[in-house]
Amino acid sequence: MGEFLDAALSFPAVIFGAALVVVVCFWLLVLAGAADQHSFDSDLDSGTVGFGGVPVTVSVSLLVVVAWFGSLSGAVLLHRLPVAGTIRAVLAVAVLAGSLFLAWGTVRLLAHLFRRYFPAEPPPSRQDFVGRVCTIRTGSVSAVFGQAEVAAADGSTAIVQVRQAPRVALLAELHAEEILVSGSTGLLYAYDAEGEFFWVSPYDAALDPGPKAKPGGLGLPEGTTNG
Repeated sequence: MGEFLDAALSFPAVIFGAALVVVVCFWLLVLAGAADQHSFDSDLDSGTVGFGGVPVTVSVSLLVVVAWFGSLSGAVLLHRLPVAGTIRAVLAVAVLAGSLFLAWGTVRLLAHLFRRYFPAEPPPSRQDFVGRVCTIRTGSVSAVFGQAEVAAADGSTAIVQVRQAPRVALLAELHAEEILVSGSTGLLYAYDAEGEFFWVSPYDAALDPGPKAKPGGLGLPEGTTNG
């Protein structure tokens, strides 16, 4: 036990021992709900050192654990060697470098094997289309039939099943401007998971909160001409 403590409190094991205490405290906070394991993912890019694909906190924690174990083992062996002074200091630095290299290689291998269990982004969902503007691709849309084309966040497009609520469809027959026909614009406002279709309503571009040109053009008041 005395030999273990001497090795743990000597250079270089003591450096990684202090880091290990920080790592243990962090994961205790994660278990208590006071911290998030993805806290540092946006601040640090671990892909440059080969740890990409897993949370930064996981890769750093593994790096510290492996480095601490390697430096502790090296310190125990170093204490058993009959050397002192400059030679002992050089060997201690070698143990430090060897521990870091061993930890880097081990964590890089583990990250390569287990990165598929840590998806960087949630998988796409049909719910992502809710609230998006679409273009009707069938002759009309009723309460039982209709298709529309909608653009995803990444710029790709998809053809989705759309339906118009029965009451809205009935009103559309009375108001021609509300009829959804091929080429018209609609708004996907809800998704029916059981029927696997979107509820759609007519979309009025005038309701778009984005900037609009003023009637006079070039930001001039109505009735004013440029020049």
